Amino acid sequence: QVQLVESGGGLVQAGGSLRLSCATSGRTVSAYTMGWFRQAPGKEREFVAVISRSGGISRSGGSTNYADSVKGRFTISRDNAKNTVYLQMNSLKPEDTAVYYCAARYLGATYLPSSISDYPNWGQGTQVTVSS
Repeated sequence: QVQLVESGGGLVQAGGSLRLSCATSGRTVSAYTMGWFRQAPGKEREFVAVISRSGGISRSGGSTNYADSVKGRFTISRDNAKNTVYLQMNSLKPEDTAVYYCAARYLGATYLPSSISDYPNWGQGTQVTVSS
């Protein structure tokens, strides 16, 4: 009942920044727990960040959690008025190179879920490449 479209990927040098966007359709983004995952070549898809459902229209609503590998460098946020979730990526490293996926979960009792199986809705992904 929701479609997700990622954008904002590209090629950057190590130490640079990118901001990924996840535009949603269907229910408003405030009704969903939203996650970011990534998958590098030859590796399993892994959790990056999550933001919980927010109570109303807010650009930064919801609680967040991050993978240890990105904590302090990446920031997940949402703009409910735009039905969009963002992933601000700073101090990028070559090991951040991956396809980044947006995911959504509606309802459920798990708070700030970080498992792939927790998310039934997925976008197509956007490529992020960080050169050394």
